Amino acid sequence: MRIGVSEASARKVRDPRQGARWMVERAAAARRAALDSLFVGDHHATPAPYYQNVPITARMLAEWGAAPAGCLFLLPLWNPVLLAEQVGTLASIAAGRFIVQVGLGDDEAQFAAMGATLKTRTSAFEQSLDIVRRLLAGEVVSANGRFTFRDARVALRPAEPVEFWIGASAPPAIDRAARLGDGFLAAPGATLAQAREQMRHYRERCAAYGRTPTAIAIRRDVYVADSRADADAATGAIIKAGYRGFDPSSLVIGTVDEVVERFRALGALGYTDVIVRHVTDEQPYVLASLARLAEVRKALA
Repeated sequence: MRIGVSEASARKVRDPRQGARWMVERAAAARRAALDSLFVGDHHATPAPYYQNVPITARMLAEWGAAPAGCLFLLPLWNPVLLAEQVGTLASIAAGRFIVQVGLGDDEAQFAAMGATLKTRTSAFEQSLDIVRRLLAGEVVSANGRFTFRDARVALRPAEPVEFWIGASAPPAIDRAARLGDGFLAAPGATLAQAREQMRHYRERCAAYGRTPTAIAIRRDVYVADSRADADAATGAIIKAGYRGFDPSSLVIGTVDEVVERFRALGALGYTDVIVRHVTDEQPYVLASLARLAEVRKALA
């Protein structure tokens, strides 16, 4: 099983430079821990500060090395030609394989701010994914539909094929991931039972489409603690406040041995990658947890 990190991009800081420094420091810590992949997310027109994925990924890649890296794009919110150009540039900066995580998005205010609509997001997603792939393959593309343009091309293309992982949780979205994606990314709030059912459905649909995925990943919000007291100090108040509305059983909080056991259970279901995000945003806690993830990775290897 591989362990990657998805670094949160929302920051509550007075000095915006501080939040950026934290993300850069975390990328360096993830490299020291020899983690297997590095990602950031994608949101727009947010009420709180949010570091946009393309520039912050480019900066974090300078700390990262040759392991796979990538970022999430909510496809209906992006012009696909611009997106393909951004991916081509990021993949050229990255020393290793580049992975694009893609999703639909579901926030009405965000869609309105970006000139998109939830009503057409599924068709926009599928058209965009097709366009981006064709552009990155070197085609000259014209399009009509949710996106309309003529004779687009991307000259700066990745040195090796880009992988597309599709995030999904509902059965129709999992079917779409099996039909269109190179890999599948299960949502972080899934309980173990839900993760098992999503895995079953995804494999069933892959078989139906005759497709073999490159990765079957699941995101988990975590804290790797030095002790139970450390875990309570770092996350206790956050969990009591109802962290993101998640079922508490979906969170992975504990010592190295406890985290290894939880990740092994996901591996037993067939997940190839666990992509972690930290429950706490306190920098000392996050850096310490990243260091302990090196021990988790060694145990799983």
